[in-house]
Order: sequence, then C-alpha cells, then structure tokens
Amino acid sequence: MKTMAIVLAAGQGKRMKSKLYKVLHPVCGKPMVSHVLDTVRAASCERAVVIVGHGAEAVQATLGESVEYAIQAEQLGTGHAVRQAERLLGDEEGVTIVICGDTPLVSTATIEEMLALHAKDQAAATVLTAELAVPAGYGRIVRGDDGGVLRIVEQKDCSSEEDAIREINTGTYCFDNRKLFQALAEVTNSNAQGEYYLTDVIGILQRQGERIAASLATDPSEAIGVNDRIALGEAEKLMRKRINTRHQVNGVTIIDPDSTYIEAEVVIGADTVVYPGSVLRGLTTIGSDCVIGPSADLLDAKVGSGTTIRQTVVESAEVGDDCSVGPFAYLRPGTKLGRHVKIGDFVEIKNAVIGEHSKVPHLSYVGDAIVGTNVNIGCGAITANYDGYNKSKTEIGDNVFIGSNSNLIAPVKVGSGAYVVAGSTITHDVPDNDVAIARERQVNKTGYADKIRARAKAKKERETKNNS
Repeated sequence: MKTMAIVLAAGQGKRMKSKLYKVLHPVCGKPMVSHVLDTVRAASCERAVVIVGHGAEAVQATLGESVEYAIQAEQLGTGHAVRQAERLLGDEEGVTIVICGDTPLVSTATIEEMLALHAKDQAAATVLTAELAVPAGYGRIVRGDDGGVLRIVEQKDCSSEEDAIREINTGTYCFDNRKLFQALAEVTNSNAQGEYYLTDVIGILQRQGERIAASLATDPSEAIGVNDRIALGEAEKLMRKRINTRHQVNGVTIIDPDSTYIEAEVVIGADTVVYPGSVLRGLTTIGSDCVIGPSADLLDAKVGSGTTIRQTVVESAEVGDDCSVGPFAYLRPGTKLGRHVKIGDFVEIKNAVIGEHSKVPHLSYVGDAIVGTNVNIGCGAITANYDGYNKSKTEIGDNVFIGSNSNLIAPVKVGSGAYVVAGSTITHDVPDNDVAIARERQVNKTGYADKIRARAKAKKERETKNNS
C-alpha cells in the first residue's frame, strides 16, 4: 500500500527567540525538519508534503525540490495545517503519516512499527504514544479493553484518574488517507482558541465506528518536540548519544562519548579511535584504522585510512592514507595531502596539494601551492602567495629540500631535486637540481657588541633620569 507523509512545519516558534525559523534549527548539524524527512523516507514514504507558513522561503531553500509544499497562510491549528495538503494528496489511496517538523528524535524503526500495527489492526488511524515518568502538559491516551484508543484527553480536561495515566500522545499519527481528509471536512473551530485540531479527527472516526490504534514508542525521548532552546539542547544531547552509539556498534572506538561531538552525516570506518574533545562535522568521512584527536575539529573533511590527526582543525580538505597531522595544525579549504604526508605542529596549509611522503614538520605556511613527492619544507618556511590584491602559485618539484626560514615569493617554481638554503628569499625560479642561496653575506664586526650595549645602556639611563 502506498505510504505518504505530511510534515507540519508552518509554526513560527516564538519561544526559540531566534531569527532562524524553528524547524531549521540544527540538531547534530542537520535541520530538525531534515531529520524528520529522512526518517519518513527511510520508512518507504513515496511522497512527502511539507506544510510551510512562517519562513516558507527559508524552508523551501533548505529542502529544495526533494519534497512537495503546501502553504498554510494563517496558523489556525494542526487540523487546518493538514488540510492544506488535500489539493496534493486528497485523492490518493494509501496511508499517510502526519508528523511535526520539530520532532527530530522520532526514529525510522518507530515509524515502521506504527505502520505495521496500523496495517495489522486495519485501523483508520494509529497514534504514536510514549510513556513518560512525568506526563504533565501532554494529552493522555485512554485505551479500551481491546487495546484500542477510546479517546485522547488534554491535560486541562483530565479527571484525577486520567491525570494519572502516563501514556501520552506524541502528535505523530498515521491515517487511512481518504478517511483522514473526509474527517477533516467535519472538524470545526468551536473551542476557546478558535482553531481546527487534528485530534478531533480521532473522535470523528471513532463515532463512525472506525478502529483507532496506539503504537507505543520503545524510547520515550522520541516524544520530544523542540519548542525552545532548552528542548533543543536536550534533543542535541540525545541525538549525539544515538549517533555515537551507532558508530560504536559499527566498530569505532570512542574513548569518551560524552565529550565527543559527531554530526549526523559523518562517516567513520571500523577500528578508528576518536579521542575526547573531538568535533566531527558536516560531510566528514574518515577511513578505517585512524586516530582522531584529542581535540580534533573536522568540517567537511575527507580522511583516508591509517591517518592520525591530533589537536588540529581540518576544513574542506582531503588527507590521504597513513598521514600524520598535528598537533596544532590548520588544514584550510582546498588542501589535498597525498599518502604518507607529515604535517607537524603550528603548520597552516591552504589550497595546496602536498605530494606523497612529503613533510612540513613545524612552524610553516604553505598556501596556493603544488608540492611534489618526497619534499622537506623546513621550520619557518612560507610561501608568500598574496600581494594585497592577487593570489599567486608556488610550485615545488619532487625531492626538493626547502631550508628553514625560507621565503618563496610567488609566483615561483622550484625544480625537482633542487635545494633552497636556509634563510633564503626566493624571487626567481630555481631549475632542477640547483642550489639556491638568496641572502646577504655574513659580516662579523670585532668587539662591536660592547659598543652597542654601552649605547643602549646610556639611552636607558637618560630616559630614566628624564622621567624621575
């Protein structure tokens, strides 16, 4: 049977106190509404309609053309929101999931269980429920002797007996699609808020003699709807634990999961070890048998297998197999490291290709450069790539030795097998296998150091006397 989804994402989210539209707030690096859409798609939904209102353009810009949209120009309740999808889905046969765009913790497994129960019970509607230790603020599920739902009672309307019920309505449902829209046509706004409630559909279907089932979520945290920053932080914490657990199950060692932050789209190979304080973000992919951290910050990074990255920032860069990076290095966008490359402490690489077996061990800057294989770049060497207006390229061939404190003034080429003597400032190309020396000849002035010290001491004494 065809499965569809309606994602409610039209509310403003005033309690977030943010310029960013509520369902676009990220949880573990992904907007909440994107988590929800990924969940229903994984549950084999063939069509997804997102109901947008406030911030519609921002939501559409984020989600693109992967979904259909319906506009709720006025926010007149959940029933009114769902009815906006009637133009798109009203004539369809099948099952429709209705889910809120601010419930990122609902899992695919839970949705699949709800759909299975819905089919098994031949229900017109199935409510996703959860049991909470403190159910205050939620509508209670009152079940009949056969386990079906008799009614959903809002907190303010509960009797003392109903108030003691711990099973609550999560706000996620699945419906027979035709029966959903037929019942919605009968929903009125005869209530204190003047709104059309989706929960009224349950009562209408019951009066028609239809069965209403309830599917109890195994994990009560899936009931969390994010309406403020406190709930956002709680959702982030729970999602992070879920993500870390998934990686651990797949063979990744996470030394301290409570201090390791891995976003939703990150991929990590087996037998990689992640140390505390590490933050892995965006579309980062890491191979197997790596050591990441402590305190590594990777964003949209591509890391090969067998590589170690410690106390380092890697942003939109590629690191090959069996590399060693850090501590305290910075790989900026456009960087590509070949296999067996060493990038040491306090080294910054930007938009540069570093060939296999090359080394930049410490205190260097390499930007807008192509570096060959088996190159050694000494301490304090830099490529001067920017003249205040334009970026220029430095090219270094294979088997080159760049001495410490050398300046390579781009555009410049150093040929294969060449040797740049320490302290040189290179402004012209160096041919293959040449030795380049570009520095003043040393001159020693005998005994002149005493004269310099005496002059400096006299100056200080005059300044001290003048200030007294």
